[in-house]
Amino acid sequence: MSRKKVRIHHFKEMKQRGEKIAMLTAYDFPTARAFDAGGADILLVGDSLGDNMLGMESTVPLELDEMIPFARAVVRGAEHAFVVADLPFGAYEVSPEQAVESSIRMVKLSGAHAIKFEGGRRIARQVKAVTDAGIPFCGHLGFTPQSETALGGRRIQGRGEHGIEELVADALALQEAGAFAVVLEMVIAPAAKAVTEALDIPTIGIGAGPDTDGQVLVWLDMAGVGDWHPRFSKQFGAVGQAMTDAAAAYVGEVKDVAFPAAEHTFES
Repeated sequence: MSRKKVRIHHFKEMKQRGEKIAMLTAYDFPTARAFDAGGADILLVGDSLGDNMLGMESTVPLELDEMIPFARAVVRGAEHAFVVADLPFGAYEVSPEQAVESSIRMVKLSGAHAIKFEGGRRIARQVKAVTDAGIPFCGHLGFTPQSETALGGRRIQGRGEHGIEELVADALALQEAGAFAVVLEMVIAPAAKAVTEALDIPTIGIGAGPDTDGQVLVWLDMAGVGDWHPRFSKQFGAVGQAMTDAAAAYVGEVKDVAFPAAEHTFES
């Protein structure tokens, strides 16, 4: 049976029947094609593009116009998966009008199926404006990288009874504003479970334990690219080492004049 295109209504149906949602970040056409073929339900063009792919110190310097070409490439590579694109820092905080304008620009120019940005009750007006404009929205709570300085660094969220109550209140505000799902990042497992049980819409965890309705990882962490990986991640491959080995083999054959060989050469 051929795989169907993933649509927004499928996510609530998956939550209701207990089927986990699998999300991965993607930033270009070939990785989008590979992860789509691997069965990912959602491809996230995250602002993690900034520090993971463009060498920035954090996600904060990334501009909306820098993200759009990457999102467009992922959409082109996603035959089945649902594509969500982040709005970077500075593209939505000022007003609901700014959030709608940025969301329209991203969707119109990239073809992304939905928008994601960070925050709870403080940005509920922006979320409502975006969903009222007919644009699907995915929330992001817990550790929010764009607010890392305000949070005091990469700190785990949702600790204590008050922390859980605050997280649930933020999640309910996003649901009320029209979000179709909420990402929970670096949240203690009991808090993530409480949010998941409180919502009708799915939760997608990253460092939030096993009780969320789905999971997401930055693909470089998942595939073993780079020298550092967060504790909550798991490497499902050694792609970084494979790339280094392939490059070393190529360089060796070029230096030894073993490549190109006759079969790689046009004689007439």
